[in-house]
Amino acid sequence: MYLKKSIHPFLFTWGIYTMVLLGAVLATEQLELHRIMHVIHAPLMDAFFRTVTHLADGLVPTVIALALLFAVNLRAFLMVGGSCGISAIVVQILKRLFDQDRPFMYKEQLGDMHWVDGVTLHHHFSFPSGHATAAFSMCMALAVLIDQRNWSLALGVVAVGLAYSRVYLSQHFSEDILAGATLGTATTYGMYVLLDHTSLAGRSWQAWRPFTGSSSAHRGRHQNSGRCRGSDQA
Repeated sequence: MYLKKSIHPFLFTWGIYTMVLLGAVLATEQLELHRIMHVIHAPLMDAFFRTVTHLADGLVPTVIALALLFAVNLRAFLMVGGSCGISAIVVQILKRLFDQDRPFMYKEQLGDMHWVDGVTLHHHFSFPSGHATAAFSMCMALAVLIDQRNWSLALGVVAVGLAYSRVYLSQHFSEDILAGATLGTATTYGMYVLLDHTSLAGRSWQAWRPFTGSSSAHRGRHQNSGRCRGSDQA
């Protein structure tokens, strides 16, 4: 399957993150791993993660998607909004299917582990993490749209940081963010393939945007990418 080389750094970051975290999840008991993830903490880290975690709230990709609709085109809107919207629906279904308790429900078993002040802790529907899903779905979609390797790597690191914030704040266990990251990445990859590598690719409606009707820059870019596809397989 054709894949933009510019998003390889994002997928590489996701792959390393997945292998390391999966190894930890398989090798360590759930509560013990959660305690280990909180060995390093500081007031500055508390304040940082308590703030940045909101970048993966559902409102953020919604606002970004709408901004892209008006500033770029419908394709950009669907890449972010469609990916995050579909993955969010799947997350809510899985949460209710698995119905797993969150770390707060094990507070006594976790002993004197560090807990971040000022965080309203949820109790149920832990698996998978909706924030981790949104973080990876949104960041990969932006990596596809920006189409630059340095940005792709940076967005991969941002996605990992946002996912980790959910464990640091004890809103989720490690397996929750692991599943969310995989779901978010897979959903956005599917949207990318659908829009750029099926019969829908290059359709004129993808270049539509409100009030202007189309984007000539998008059409030109799509023509150039079409000429390069044969030489940019990866």
